Parts: sequence; structure tokens; C-alpha cells
Amino acid sequence: MRPSERAPDQLRKVTLETAVNRYAEGSCLVSFGHTRVLVTASLEEGVPPFLRGRGQGWVTAEYGMLPRATHTRGRREAAQGKQSGRTQEIQRLVGRSLRAVVDMKALGERQITLDCDVVQADGGTRTASITGAWVALKLATDSLLREGVLTRDPVLDHVAAVSCGVFDNTPVLDLDYEEDSNAEADANFVLTGAGDIVEIQATGEKRGFTRAEFERLFSLAESGIADLIGLQKAAVAAVKA
Repeated sequence: MRPSERAPDQLRKVTLETAVNRYAEGSCLVSFGHTRVLVTASLEEGVPPFLRGRGQGWVTAEYGMLPRATHTRGRREAAQGKQSGRTQEIQRLVGRSLRAVVDMKALGERQITLDCDVVQADGGTRTASITGAWVALKLATDSLLREGVLTRDPVLDHVAAVSCGVFDNTPVLDLDYEEDSNAEADANFVLTGAGDIVEIQATGEKRGFTRAEFERLFSLAESGIADLIGLQKAAVAAVKA
């Protein structure tokens, strides 16, 4: 039995609340159980120097945890004067994941930044960030299309992410913190709506894991991400209604 009493193939309760920031071009408050991440999408005219003059845009991400997102207060990284390696790794993952489904030529020489701020952490903050960032991005591009800033939709497909792991010798979907901190192995899967793999991060924590276990984790991820994409579609459709 999982600590949360969920079935092995059961997601936590997931919600995608839209229009939570009146100023951002797109926004989403994503919840995976007790994990909550506020994502905003912001348009900037111009691109990084390495892309200037190429007639294409850029999508990037920033990630951070608010001081009381966990059991004890953490210092703001700005106060420490540098980002942790974990923060840099996660925000690069979010950026890569979103760029995998965006036509940069359709953006023109513009940049969209996804800011992912963890309000409360209970495992899976990176996967929640990716899933919510797609919604914020899609809402932003939809608004830019309505305003005539963009002439064609740059978002080519959905992308979402979920964690899986081997807990108590059982492959399970969507780890919370208690499971993640005690798992024999854990993995993060990032997949598109078409089922293409964007990234897989898999690690044996307390032991190695077998190919059969990995294939079961992959199967769980595919099922969970299909459900997440369904929620993404509903969230965007509700805004258009």
C-alpha cells in the first residue's frame, strides 16, 4: 500500500487553474496533490544575442522555490547571490521541454519566458512546472494570436511530465515526497501529445532497476501523461469558452 493509499497507476489530484495573474500574457497555478507551482508566461520583444537577425524566437524558463515551500524556511537564492545547481538544472529542463513543441520561426524575434515559482513542494515540482508551463505558454500564444502579434500558432503539440518510481518493490506513478525520498528508483518522463520522448531522467537510488521495471515505469508514465494532457486541453478550452 502506498502511503497516500493510491493505486500504483493513480495520479495525485491534479488541477490547472488559469488566469491567476492579470498582468502576464498567460498564467497557470498547477497542483499535483500538495505540490503547487505558479507559472507565468511573459512576452519580450527581442531575442538573446546568439539569435539576433535569424528571424526566429526563443522560449526559456526560470524556476525557484519560495522560502517556505518546504517544512523549513529556505533562504532566497537571490539573497545568497547565486542559484543552486538543482535550480539551474530544473529550469533548463523546463525550457528544453517547452522548446520541443514550439515553432521558433512562428514566434519571430520574440522571447517567451516561463517563470515557475514553487509555492509548496511535496515531490514532483519539476514535472508540475513543465505541465503547468505548457498551459501558460498556450494561453500566452493564443492571446498574441487574437491581438494579431502572431500570425500563426507556434505551439505544435502538447508536452507534459510526470514522475514514476519503484517504491516498496512496486512501480508506481506520480511520487509524492514520502515516496520519492524512500524509493528504490525514480524517474521523470517528459512526453509530447504524440507520444514522442523529450527527456527521461532515471536513477537507481537504493538499487539498480531491471529493464522490466523500467518498461513498467514507462507504461505508467504514458498513461499518466495522457491524463495530464487531457487536463491541459480542458484548461485551455475553458478559457476560450
